[in-house]
Amino acid sequence: MKKKKNSTLSRVFEMAKPHKKTIIIVTILSLLINIGEIIKPYLIKIVIDDYISQGIFQKGMVTIGMIGACYIGIVILGNIIDFIASTTTNMMGEDIIYTMRNRLFKYTQYANIPFHDKTSAGKLFVRITNDVEDVSTLFKDVITTFFKDMILIVAIVTIMIYFSAKLSLLSFIVIPLIILFSVVLTKILNKIYEKSKRIKTQLNTFLAESIYGSKLIKIFNIQKEKQEECESLTHSFRDSRLPGGIIEGLLPALMTILENLAISIIVWACLGGVLGNAFDVGLIYVFVTYVKQLFEPITRTIDNIETVQEAFVSINKIYDILDHKEYIEDLDSGIELTDVKGRIEFKNVWFSYDNQKWVLKNVSFTIEPGQSIALVGKTGCGKTTITNLINRFYDIQQGEILLDGVNIKNINKRSLRQHIGIILQDPFIFARSIRNNIKLNSTNITEEDITNAVTLSSADDFVCSLPNGIDEIAKERGSSFSAGQKQLLAFARIFAHNPSIFILDEATANIDTHTEQLIQKSIDMISAKKTSIFIAHRLATIVNVDKIIVLDAGEIVEMGNHVELLKTGGYYSKLYNSYYASLN
Repeated sequence: MKKKKNSTLSRVFEMAKPHKKTIIIVTILSLLINIGEIIKPYLIKIVIDDYISQGIFQKGMVTIGMIGACYIGIVILGNIIDFIASTTTNMMGEDIIYTMRNRLFKYTQYANIPFHDKTSAGKLFVRITNDVEDVSTLFKDVITTFFKDMILIVAIVTIMIYFSAKLSLLSFIVIPLIILFSVVLTKILNKIYEKSKRIKTQLNTFLAESIYGSKLIKIFNIQKEKQEECESLTHSFRDSRLPGGIIEGLLPALMTILENLAISIIVWACLGGVLGNAFDVGLIYVFVTYVKQLFEPITRTIDNIETVQEAFVSINKIYDILDHKEYIEDLDSGIELTDVKGRIEFKNVWFSYDNQKWVLKNVSFTIEPGQSIALVGKTGCGKTTITNLINRFYDIQQGEILLDGVNIKNINKRSLRQHIGIILQDPFIFARSIRNNIKLNSTNITEEDITNAVTLSSADDFVCSLPNGIDEIAKERGSSFSAGQKQLLAFARIFAHNPSIFILDEATANIDTHTEQLIQKSIDMISAKKTSIFIAHRLATIVNVDKIIVLDAGEIVEMGNHVELLKTGGYYSKLYNSYYASLN
């Protein structure tokens, strides 16, 4: 546990390092505020012991009015400095939010597919939103006030000892109790907040999934079951926080009791003659005031235990992501592709997602430039895996994958993916205009390219029917469009980017027959010039490709064109006959 705490503190220092100047400035301002807080009771002591007790209102050139004016001046100046310090710390907190949120988002964008396979979207939402806010609160409300409070405590203790060491020692009797309560309760709270944060992540993940899957929930009419699951998680979250709430309520009460106990000891010692000598009324006032001032930063520090514990848990969870550099893809090193012919070759490729079960086993085939091929086989046979490997979303364990004779491991990933276009069965649509969904911020795509792409994809009638045409804003995940319309936009997107290699993964599944025939003409026209890979369960859509690769359980069992494979009467022939039998 100690190692973990040291690691957390080092991470806090790392985050604070860019803001060390701000922290120094705020600490200096806090020092000025503390000086004023210490001087104010001393001014009252002077008035009581040197003026009121002697029945005078002026001593030499100094009057009570002048001391009062000085007191008011300290109050006004202290509040101005406090305003500047608070504003500065708030700005620092916002800057930390900005930096950390961008770091996390950048990580998610540059992390590889295996990272996203094992990390839920809900978990990432919590890290980027709630956890970053917790860290910001640590800097806004705790770190800078911590320096201020430590300086104040040291200053008050020093001046109390200066006035009366014996009376100070009596006042400090309660400090061991404060330390004991703080250490014990902090350890308990740390365990409580770790558990609470874990359940909170589960709850947020559940909420994100439920909101995204609301349509499916309605289809299967499981609203009641989901509500019960939500109530169970929120109940667990509430119960995990209750002990912390009790302790948080107990701590201020304990501090108040100890504070009044210390004051009672001072009054008893002074008025009861315990220390053997009389004390001026002003000195008693100063000690009582300083004890109250001493407990203010202590109580504030105790109150901040929750903030500190939650922030430390959040920091560890944030860095649990950021420290895993092995998931970050190197998109900039490697060979830059210029003139891509489109020759793809798999040489004895073995691949497993978990390094245990082989998904592809000794797969070898070649796709010549401009050739169209189809990957055929039952669900789970490895078709989509092959396309993922061509994009290098995953790295193979054995064998080689070559593009134009170059091992793709030596090719710049950014350059590689710029030359490969994929259309999935369920394309993602951003909550942006249709134009932006097609262009995707590319500076190389002109308005003419977009217009031609819309026409080529047969999406022009659909786009023209919208109130704002090409500038129509899609709703989240394209929910305002049908599955077929989203597919048309995906085709327009891929046509506009004009990659060297096309991959279509059941891309026409959600399009009506008439539109599919129109798009098929565009696909045929493009695939005649460029390397094209098709994954299709509707075998009628791939009868005209140059080569069909038939897979079963991760192995190639047949290879040839449609006519050749039917003649052999093998695995493909059985699949094709079964497919047509299912239509009758």
